[in-house]
Amino acid sequence: MSDEILKLSMLQLDALREIGNVGAGNSATALSQIINRKIDMTVPKIAIMPLGEVPDVVGGPDAMVAGVYLRVFGPAPSSILFLLPRDSAFYLVDMLMGREQGHTTSLNSMDESALMEIGNILAGAYLNALSHFTSLTLLPSIPALAMDMAGAILSVILIQLGQMGDHALVIETEFTTESDGVKGHFFLIPDPGSLNTILAAIGVKE
Repeated sequence: MSDEILKLSMLQLDALREIGNVGAGNSATALSQIINRKIDMTVPKIAIMPLGEVPDVVGGPDAMVAGVYLRVFGPAPSSILFLLPRDSAFYLVDMLMGREQGHTTSLNSMDESALMEIGNILAGAYLNALSHFTSLTLLPSIPALAMDMAGAILSVILIQLGQMGDHALVIETEFTTESDGVKGHFFLIPDPGSLNTILAAIGVKE
């Protein structure tokens, strides 16, 4: 991949941040409807980083995380990775399943399905926002879930990606209920040329 993703102007980052805002808002609304509780979201932080630095964002390569991975198909093919700390994953599962907080300490197949559905909702919300701004039709694959150390999850994904992308666009999202917050990190990893396609469609390609 070229260095195109490292050379974004403030205008381009602002455009991507706005897409992140809309996507996070859509996600919060969808999750609120599922758990029947109000969820607020913070304005996401947008950053660009080498894929090798991704584990540092979630606490280091040895941090235990839940990772949901999807491929994006369409005119701007990409990969999506949603990472959240293990405790946040358990917290979300308890909310979704209507359990007392702290009940979940490991995941059964139903819990895994619930987390993959959250990944689906988040990916759909961000892709809908991206499609709205760009008029590009972007479709997610079926999600895959792993619970492991951040470094191990990333290693598997890097093997799958091969040479397709070596930088990630990071959208940090924080969902907050009345009592607590869940922080997750949403990574969009564009294939070569895809970021240019997206920026051109937004109208901010330099």
